[in-house]
Amino acid sequence: MTTTFTLQRGHAPLLISLPHDGSFIPDDIAARMHPAARHAPDTDWHVGRLYEPLAQALGASVLKPVASRYVVDLNRPADGHALYPGQRETGLIPLLGFDGEPLYLEGEEPDDAEIQRRVNDGWRPYHQAIAQELARLRAEHGRVVLWEGHSIRSRVPMLFDGRLPDFNLGTAGGASCTPPLQARLQACLASQSRFDFAVNGRFKGGYITRHYGMPANGVQAVQLELAQLNYMDEQSFAYDEAKAPAVQELIGCLLQLCLT
Repeated sequence: MTTTFTLQRGHAPLLISLPHDGSFIPDDIAARMHPAARHAPDTDWHVGRLYEPLAQALGASVLKPVASRYVVDLNRPADGHALYPGQRETGLIPLLGFDGEPLYLEGEEPDDAEIQRRVNDGWRPYHQAIAQELARLRAEHGRVVLWEGHSIRSRVPMLFDGRLPDFNLGTAGGASCTPPLQARLQACLASQSRFDFAVNGRFKGGYITRHYGMPANGVQAVQLELAQLNYMDEQSFAYDEAKAPAVQELIGCLLQLCLT
């Protein structure tokens, strides 16, 4: 792969990062994986389709990878330490899928040298792009919001009990953005009745939100984890043209509040 990510630069103080949007798995890696894993089922399906029209309308920048999270998870720390100690989670170079099943054929897991190559080739360029785009927008506006767009199946027993709320807002327990911004976003979610929501629940924000969110330095970060059943078919991964507009509309309202 010569291109590891795409960056659409905008003019507003808002960067939308979609680190699990990619689904590409290089042939040399896919050949060592179980057949089901080769389809990258744990992709944040269609988040680019949800966010890109909104970003264009708002003048926001959009950053998204080409490769699947199975190649390297861009929302995990490069040293591989756990984000949610004591809870099950997938790592920097996942060996298990969200169903708890192994991704690789027996004996075909990546070794330390391969892990480091994937970090160097995929993780580091993406994070360099985040840092550079945040610096550009902050220099121009004096402030910037980093919005982390994610989605996941509504039921993943390995990661959480029961059904996930529809909209899951994460601000690292209030550390990655200012109280006024979190209050505005929470009020927006509370003002509608179609979708349920949680704030700093099971998904408090991954590495990107926690690492880059520094409100005192003019950089705020927010993660939104969507339950996929509200805009797609979770079995076939097909986009649902009838359901998606309502989800997209509410996301648009949240993004607009980041520019207030």
